[in-house]
Amino acid sequence: MISSVASACLLGVEGVPVTVEVHVSNGLPGFTIVGLPDAACRESRDRVRAALLSSSLSWSTKRVTVNLAPSGTRKNGAGLDLAIAIGFLVSTGELAHHQVRDIGFIGELGLDGSIRAIPGVLSLIGATRAKTVIVPVECVVEASIVKDKSVKFARDLAELVAALKGLRTFRENKPSRQPPKFPSGIDQSSPDLDRGYLYGDLDEIKGQRLGKRALEISAAGGHNLLMVGPPGSGKTMLARALVSILPELSFDQAVEVAKIHSAAGYSLGNLGRVHQPPFRSPHPSSSTVSILGGGTNAMRPGEISLAHFGVLFLDEFAEFPVKVLESLRQPLEDRVIRVSRSSSSITFPANFQLVAAMNPCPCGEGTYSGSCRCNAAQLTRYARRLSGPLLDRFDLRVTIARPSPEELVDASCSESTKQVAEKVARARQSQLSRFSKLSSQMNPSEVSRLIKTTPRARRLLVRNLSNGNLSARGLARTKKVALTISVLDGVPGLVDEHHIGEALELRSGLSQLARRLEAC
Repeated sequence: MISSVASACLLGVEGVPVTVEVHVSNGLPGFTIVGLPDAACRESRDRVRAALLSSSLSWSTKRVTVNLAPSGTRKNGAGLDLAIAIGFLVSTGELAHHQVRDIGFIGELGLDGSIRAIPGVLSLIGATRAKTVIVPVECVVEASIVKDKSVKFARDLAELVAALKGLRTFRENKPSRQPPKFPSGIDQSSPDLDRGYLYGDLDEIKGQRLGKRALEISAAGGHNLLMVGPPGSGKTMLARALVSILPELSFDQAVEVAKIHSAAGYSLGNLGRVHQPPFRSPHPSSSTVSILGGGTNAMRPGEISLAHFGVLFLDEFAEFPVKVLESLRQPLEDRVIRVSRSSSSITFPANFQLVAAMNPCPCGEGTYSGSCRCNAAQLTRYARRLSGPLLDRFDLRVTIARPSPEELVDASCSESTKQVAEKVARARQSQLSRFSKLSSQMNPSEVSRLIKTTPRARRLLVRNLSNGNLSARGLARTKKVALTISVLDGVPGLVDEHHIGEALELRSGLSQLARRLEAC
């Protein structure tokens, strides 16, 4: 007898519909899975057999063939276990065809018959070609986001079979008046982490007028920010405070972020609706694959995709491998990352805001005259780690100095986090309503068409182009920053001399490093 059961497998961060066909016939006893399964998928044979026997269900000694259609798509992971088990039960007559009609099954089976959660359930539910989908009971948080499917839950195989036969009721996700729950934007998977440590607050940062202004402009226009300064100057605190002034994610953005985190294997937990964008801060020792995404068998999203609609913070920027740093150039421009392997090619979303922090030199004291202990060779090697094209991707490049003793002792502070966040929200809304996108996302032709510069602003730009302070790419990026400043000032699109001047000031913080780079 032949049975057909709906399911899905994960390809990158998106689900791919899979039809599990099971054929039981006379012949030598055996269990064969075809349709390009990986090692974990082929091992379903042993998990399914043990789960059926542990659930007091029959196991056939006949010839069993399982086909995973479409046969040209590679199947990975153990998420098809449940569909294979149900298909087997239908083929052996334990279940009737009408009892599983228009129902999809997603989940891994334990040897005791338990149904376990798998990565990417949120994407898999949407991809399954069935009106009703059965998923593990642990996936209730992710399933609560799904709108167009009827999602039901089962704790183990025996409970599921009894519900399909009508001997008991399904566990269902009852509708709630509360907003659907989304993953937290924290950069770790544990729900017990202290979010106050992971996110900073502008109110806690003393001094740093230039750094706070750069942070405000970066948040308002979505500009990439590079901060250079000695240890202890507050670069990391400023970077972590950026998330606190960014606007909340929209519903669609939050769902997309949830899919990416789920596909990466992070538990969404019971953390409530996300109210801050993701913040990812990988260590400099991270590999290229962990940053960009990919893998040998299962392609998983990397840190730049986990930072989608949020912030990717690279502390000790110059300590990252050069290959990793140079690989960031393409996704920064395209806002996606295309990972190709011999077996498949996946496109991961990567619309993130890059914030980097680094020391001015290997010893860290290069900003203070007479304090640097580095020799010329060390400075040259340090400067060569950052290419000119990579530095050009940063619209804002500022030098962060250590706060003075008076600033550290003085309890007064500038604008509060709430005030800055409100300004940023108004500026973003103004750009989206007037230009349909943030200034950092505009291409050169849009910059020329949408920005109106005054004669004094044009003269200042010509002067800086003539003396070599600006390149053609630097000109476009300076205009984008100036546009963001004009929006914050309440005159969107009208760029005056002081807007250009501030944009140039916020881009000239790497003059010494740039000179060393040119000398190399």
